[in-house]
Amino acid sequence: MVTNLGKQAKAAAKVLASATTEQKNQALKVAAQALRNNTPALLEANELDVLSVMKAGKAESFIDRLKLTPERIEAMAVALEDIAKLPDPVGRSLAQFDRPNGLKITRVSTPIGVIGMIYESRPNVGADAGALCLKSGNSVILRGGSESLNSTRIIVECMATGLRAADLPASCIQLVDTDDRSAVAALLRCAEYVDLVIPRGGRGLVELVRNEAQVPTLLHLDGNNHIYIDKDADLAKALSIVKNAKLRRTGVCGATESLVIDQTIAATLLPQLVDTLENCEIRGDKAAQACDAKIIAANDADWDTEYLDAILSVKIVSGLEEALNFIDQHSSKHTDAIITENNETAEVFMRAVDSAVVMHNASTQFADGGEFGMGAEIGIATGKIHARGPVGLEQLTIFKYRVAGQGQIRP
Repeated sequence: MVTNLGKQAKAAAKVLASATTEQKNQALKVAAQALRNNTPALLEANELDVLSVMKAGKAESFIDRLKLTPERIEAMAVALEDIAKLPDPVGRSLAQFDRPNGLKITRVSTPIGVIGMIYESRPNVGADAGALCLKSGNSVILRGGSESLNSTRIIVECMATGLRAADLPASCIQLVDTDDRSAVAALLRCAEYVDLVIPRGGRGLVELVRNEAQVPTLLHLDGNNHIYIDKDADLAKALSIVKNAKLRRTGVCGATESLVIDQTIAATLLPQLVDTLENCEIRGDKAAQACDAKIIAANDADWDTEYLDAILSVKIVSGLEEALNFIDQHSSKHTDAIITENNETAEVFMRAVDSAVVMHNASTQFADGGEFGMGAEIGIATGKIHARGPVGLEQLTIFKYRVAGQGQIRP
């Protein structure tokens, strides 16, 4: 099955690579309207998915990522329309230079080809990934989580409606329509047809892809994100930012999971923080516990845990140097932030922290392709090759060199 999908995707990618910007935009706009038109069917399918995971006893944060509402479906449709409005990333001239022998060389952006997208639970990822791949000239094979299979079928059919309207092959966006986990392994070994695999999910999924893939990968690691609250922080600003970064949506990869606080402000800040983050369990080291009796003891595993829940770990440090060392040791290199009114301290932090996204006086939940003006994202890349941070249209292209001559031969 996966090999057959790969063959169709490869053929579709050749068609899509030559598609006009107008065709791609038309497909996205029609798909967006199809999502709106199919809202009742999509909600019904999603209800089946949600009921299934509720019976399985999944965490509330997991259910939140899976659940669709009319508002979330509308947001998916708007994201497709926003991507349609963005410049076409294919065919851009990235660099030009003339050689002394008269050769004219241009580096031009091109599609990657066939992308395998493996993700967990969140059905909207299928719409985002399909739209981004389509606009960037890539065909995509979607392998969503088995928990969201009913929802994803409807979403992929809506995308196919858009493709057909633009006279493009429906096989530009395909679904691995099975909950058999061996399909993931088959996709990871489909090197003859798949050019790149992108996993989006928990550490287990990413490690599976990293260990088993026989095709290139663009890894999206978990979001064990930190906020360091410096001694020169505005405490009111810090409370507001931390509340949003932790509790706006606990189940997204941009949520803050760990606070690092300068010892000179901890006794003042932590009691206020505990009150601000009501219904959030706070686990801290001994110094943090001494500041408020409601803080429970953290263990060593807490510092490396992406909770995706209303739980927050707190570490008290002696200053910036210890904070940087702690973050370097425990961060997943996704997104880390500093809250301070000292711009020099902020600059040191922003330079020293080796994460895909670093922030100053802002919620880590802004680590999102839509918030970066990309329309949507296919994930947050935490590696250091080809793409890093939110992966949008530009990051889904590679390049080729076009060389123009007038009969030159090499001596």
